[in-house]
Order: sequence, then C-alpha cells, then structure tokens
Amino acid sequence: MKLDLIPPQPPIAAERFVLRPVRRSDAGLLSLYTSDLRVARFTRSIPHPLPPGATEAFIHRAQDPERSEDVWVMDGAEQGLSEVLGVIALDRMERDQSEIGYWVAPAFWNTGIASEAVGALLAANPQKAKTVFAEVFQDNPGSARVLTNAGFEYIGDAEAYSVAREAKVATWTYLKKLD
Repeated sequence: MKLDLIPPQPPIAAERFVLRPVRRSDAGLLSLYTSDLRVARFTRSIPHPLPPGATEAFIHRAQDPERSEDVWVMDGAEQGLSEVLGVIALDRMERDQSEIGYWVAPAFWNTGIASEAVGALLAANPQKAKTVFAEVFQDNPGSARVLTNAGFEYIGDAEAYSVAREAKVATWTYLKKLD
C-alpha cells in the first residue's frame, strides 16, 4: 500500500534567517557540523564518528515524497550569516500531533538561533498540529530553555538512546498545545 505523498515544505521566514527544505548542496556544511561530537551527542540519531554516506542518506530521507518528517535548514545567507546555521524538523505523529527536534551549529550557540527557529516553525505550524512534543537530554539545559521559553510545558522524565553516545540518556519531555 502506497502512502499519500506529502506536500512540499513551505519556506518559513524568521527574523535573521529562513527555514527552507534541505538541498543536496547543503551536504558539505551538514557533514561538517554533524561530524562534531558537540552536535551529535545531543541528538538521538546522529552517529559519531559520522560514517561515509550518512549525510547523503539524511538528505535523501528529507527529500523523500513519502517522508514522515519535514526537515528545514536554518539558512542565514540572505542576512550575511552561514547558509546552514542548523536544522529543525517536525515528525508527524497520529491524532494531529508532531514532535519537534533541532540542532544548531556550535558557532551559533547562545545566539538565539534555536529559539527563533522554534518560534517561527510553531507560528507557521505547517503540519497543522494541535499538539507538539519535544524531548531534550537532561545534560542539555540550554535546549530545555529554548522549549520552555517557547511555551512548552514539562510533562515528565524518560530516556532515549543516543547513537553517538551508544547509551540510553535521561531526557525531559515537553508538550505545547497549539490553537
């Protein structure tokens, strides 16, 4: 049984950058940033070291018309910033729910980039979600602040496997109801 094709992702304007779909030309910067242990260790799915072909496989999945997750690059080129500042994604869940995830290149940490991206994506709500979930590793309080500042409510502790750490890691889980 073939899934319905997902509509193209719209670009979403933020103040200092645009959220746009991933392009093959992003491979170099995506590889550079995701091969950095400081980025990989705060995600569930980025391996470290980054194996050959991992970035290209990620781009292929992000462009797949039958994908379950929409992925945007935070592109600051028009404002004189890097063409790839980070990545933000929404994974479709059942019952009008989505899960948000993001990472920002270390050079742009503590600049408000993640907060701006989360705010822009929630405001646009391209998947028309009624509820958005998020989780962060408990040793990443900066990412937790991004969520709470965006209006997410803490709903509990859990754990998730980190490929880069090759271990289960304690997480905080958050929820935000959208209008």
